[in-house]
Amino acid sequence: MARIERRAPAKINLTLHVTGRRDDGYHLLDSLVAFCSVGDRVEVSDAPGLSFAVRGAFAGAVPSGGDNLVLRAAELMAARAPMAGAAITLTKDLPPASGIGGGSSDAAATLSALSALWSVPLPGPDEILTLGADVPACLEARALRMRGIGEEIETLPPLPEIHAVLVNPGCAVSTPEVFRALENRDNAGMGALPAWTSAEELADWLSDGRNDLEAPALSLAPEIREVLAALTVQRGCLLARMSGSGATCFGLFAGQEDADAAATSLGAAHPEWWCRAGRLT
Repeated sequence: MARIERRAPAKINLTLHVTGRRDDGYHLLDSLVAFCSVGDRVEVSDAPGLSFAVRGAFAGAVPSGGDNLVLRAAELMAARAPMAGAAITLTKDLPPASGIGGGSSDAAATLSALSALWSVPLPGPDEILTLGADVPACLEARALRMRGIGEEIETLPPLPEIHAVLVNPGCAVSTPEVFRALENRDNAGMGALPAWTSAEELADWLSDGRNDLEAPALSLAPEIREVLAALTVQRGCLLARMSGSGATCFGLFAGQEDADAAATSLGAAHPEWWCRAGRLT
């Protein structure tokens, strides 16, 4: 029996500049994106029809029906291979609605896995965007610059070795509510990107950037402030910032040892928090 497995890595917005809003309500972004070794996993195998199962730490939070991006991605692929079937299993280890692109990454992994299983090409860019603005970036799953609503992607050279500790305080933040709370929607973009040669150089450059959604998210979920403060004081932390629309935050570290130690320390001090360490690419 043919079986394909794909990782669905966490998507980290190292910067997120909101640069405008279109007439249809979609916001324009300029974001430096990286992907983490922490993530979900999608497995597909031959089957007489389409079936879907979920396991993992956050299996109970996965929606059913039209809100399920894995099922929507599978239906998009099935239209290209109407006689094919697959058993799809999602291992859900990323917290939902947490600003690290879990659902979009799951959808991208599903597209890739079914494309390989059924030997059919991926859908076109416009079709992929119907699954969500982050899905094209998640298909790349490497360091990139994302602009527009997510459809303008510039892949970048590999990042210097850099590790992240991801922390979510256990609260879901509504992305539409965060955008509604955003006061200024016309901000400057990132400008030209340099060539970073070390984690320290990258973190220093990032310190002049920002996540424009951090302030409105803090107004909705003050717990984020405690997470950022706790990350900042960890040994070796180069920078702490919120990812996406929150509530997950990240701390950047030059070495794996400091990142692992920080994740262990934070997890012990705050057992209610979700804490994971991983390498960024």
